[in-house]
Amino acid sequence: MYEPLKIDVIIPAYNEQAAIGNVIRDIPAHLVRDIIVCNNGSTDQTAQIASEAGATVIDVPVRGYGNACLQGIAYIDSKTVKPDVLIFIDGDYSDFPEEIPLLIEPIRSKRAHLVIGSRSLGNAQSGSMTPQQIFGNWLATRLIRIFFSVTFTDLGPFRAITYEALEQLKMKDRNYGWTVEMQVKAAKLNISFEEVAVSYRVRIGKSKVSGTVKGTVMAGYKIMWTILKYI
Repeated sequence: MYEPLKIDVIIPAYNEQAAIGNVIRDIPAHLVRDIIVCNNGSTDQTAQIASEAGATVIDVPVRGYGNACLQGIAYIDSKTVKPDVLIFIDGDYSDFPEEIPLLIEPIRSKRAHLVIGSRSLGNAQSGSMTPQQIFGNWLATRLIRIFFSVTFTDLGPFRAITYEALEQLKMKDRNYGWTVEMQVKAAKLNISFEEVAVSYRVRIGKSKVSGTVKGTVMAGYKIMWTILKYI
């Protein structure tokens, strides 16, 4: 019988009022200690809806995906009792929060310290990923395999990591390079990882990254730069 894990969830969110309540509602409450919504400069009712749904809301006025995640980590660092595991999930309801047990199983079984929810291995709804996302994932994971001799199939945002491993990574990226920085650093430090197949659906609302030409170009550039930076 496994001992219960202390699990906290971090949700970076920018103008996700139509989706954030669904995300929080579908997180298995019996598994999770705290849900932290990092309200990243939203101009809508994201913060209010998240709070009413039972989440802890912290305001992160300076925009940036990585910056929101870093502030969430800083909040958790301030807790007297630290979590065993952190879950990262987006606030747009494209991921399936009820699949959190899939992510934590390799950690609970002590097979891995980092678990990536792979949309490539799982069931991705038609239209849930843009062609540029699919190509970008393919290229980035191929480069990681070439330069770091590890195999990932996705840079998906839905992931679990032990608090111990996260401390070792000393995460820094404040925007588009967040997910790839975590995976590249884990490879360099020989942190054990697994991928699990997860489901993926069309997000609620328009993507702030892949939904714009500027966002797509900037994200692609930053991901490639981050991979090359850590060679």
